[in-house]
Amino acid sequence: MNKLIGFLKAVGSEMRKVSWPKRKELTRYTIVVLSTVAFMAVYFGLVDLGISRVMEWYLAF
Repeated sequence: MNKLIGFLKAVGSEMRKVSWPKRKELTRYTIVVLSTVAFMAVYFGLVDLGISRVMEWYLAF
């Protein structure tokens, strides 16, 4: 039990040292992440669609 308490105290100590982003930074990071995810989703969706069409065309023969 003492190890657990010591661990939690160490975690608390380290968390106080963390430099948390400001609201403006956090908003910017969130926009970057969401736009990247949206771009990758569209990109891989189009690649998947293209591969599906090629396979449909190939299997039609």
